[in-house]
Amino acid sequence: MESEEITMEAGVDMVLARAELHTIDDLLAQAWNRISGKLHSIYGEAIFRSWLKPIQFTGSDNGKIFLSVPTRFMREWINSHYISQITQLWNAEQVAEGYILEIIVPPPSANAGTAATAPVKAEAPQEVPVVNSNVIVPSNWQPTETADSDLQLGASLDPRYTFDNFVVGKPNELAFAAARRVAESVQVVPGCNPLFLYGGVGLGKTHLMHAIAWHIRRNSPQRRVLYLSAEKFMYQFIKALRSKEALAFKEHFRSVDVLMIDDVQFISGKDSTQEEFFHTFNALVDQNKQLIISGDRSPSDLEGIEERVRSRLGWGLVADIHATTYELRFGILQSKIDQMRDIMIPQKVIEFLAHKITSNVRELEGALNRVVAHATLVGRPVTLETTQEVLHDLLRANDRRISIDDIQKQVANHYNIKVSDMHSARRSRAVARPRQVAMYLSKKLTSKSLPEIGRKFGGKDHTTVMHAVKRVEELMAADQEMANDVELLDRILQN
Repeated sequence: MESEEITMEAGVDMVLARAELHTIDDLLAQAWNRISGKLHSIYGEAIFRSWLKPIQFTGSDNGKIFLSVPTRFMREWINSHYISQITQLWNAEQVAEGYILEIIVPPPSANAGTAATAPVKAEAPQEVPVVNSNVIVPSNWQPTETADSDLQLGASLDPRYTFDNFVVGKPNELAFAAARRVAESVQVVPGCNPLFLYGGVGLGKTHLMHAIAWHIRRNSPQRRVLYLSAEKFMYQFIKALRSKEALAFKEHFRSVDVLMIDDVQFISGKDSTQEEFFHTFNALVDQNKQLIISGDRSPSDLEGIEERVRSRLGWGLVADIHATTYELRFGILQSKIDQMRDIMIPQKVIEFLAHKITSNVRELEGALNRVVAHATLVGRPVTLETTQEVLHDLLRANDRRISIDDIQKQVANHYNIKVSDMHSARRSRAVARPRQVAMYLSKKLTSKSLPEIGRKFGGKDHTTVMHAVKRVEELMAADQEMANDVELLDRILQN
């Protein structure tokens, strides 16, 4: 009988304790609602929505008040910027007297509906970062505490694009060496901030950008790396403006250790985005943080970009990735084939592809993939004959592709001058004008960069090519005979 009474008393005490805990948590939850309103008044809508509104009262335990946030990055940011004000407001609430405040990140499986009745302990669990579903993250990558937030803002990283998978040749050796040095250095490399990589489509700029990001995330997980395209930077900026979260946008982008912007030419003509990029650039450089930018041409040649932005892009090291050579194309194909299993590619097929697919690496790899896919699906061995059959459309398109040599020959023939005059330093009008026309057509009909075009005209500077293009455009607008000549040459070359 006595034991039954003791059991009943213990049960009553437990019920009372639970009721008391429930009452205290209710009071603390009400206090947090009041504090949240005060924080909104103090910091305004933009900061409140970005950083303070997501904070949830979770519960209390052993004299501690637990406030939860979705990510570790948000927890660190609040602890660095707003915790003192929050603590001050808590101290002003008499119900919270003597309690210690702690910001936690709940487990991914935490049920929000039971959070108030099941206080989370002070030790925040390890969380798995949310990575874009179309990317397989290498198993040896250790995410930083802010990786989840950065991956949501940034772009996916392709696990195939690493330094180990990048084939180095003379056209890209400077860009590769610079990218590797920046990636391996824990500090900003003198003379390499920003590192600006440029070249034509499919020559490896994005591969190197991804390789840098992977290397830093694997070997210096404490450094915050944010990689995204210029187009996504613009989208995020516009989105922040529309939702009145511009301040949060600025704070996030200016708090990274390494900012990587791919295809910067896409902000051409976007004045507001260029303004924000300009200030972000300056803020990071002032903090001695690393910037890595890529584009399809050198900073000085970027059209539609403000002069002050182009000037800053050219501050550091500008590395050009030239068009591929036969040796580099052969090496790339060999590297890809070495990674394949159960498929035999004859040497003469590799040589054939390296000779015929000269436009860019992306098209070269695509051609190889088509040949391998055909052999695998049809069950036929790869031969030179089947390769030509499978790639007949691509080969025909490459055969039709216009070269600068073709242009020089056609223009020289039209104006009755020697092809060697295209490479000479002669400045007589009889030679200079046809040379300018040939430069103009080279810019229009090929994918070569201005420096590449200049080199084909006797080592001329890219500014000389720019001047030639503009001059021919002006003459065509003012002189109908000149316009007819250029249009005729254009039609002859494309037919």
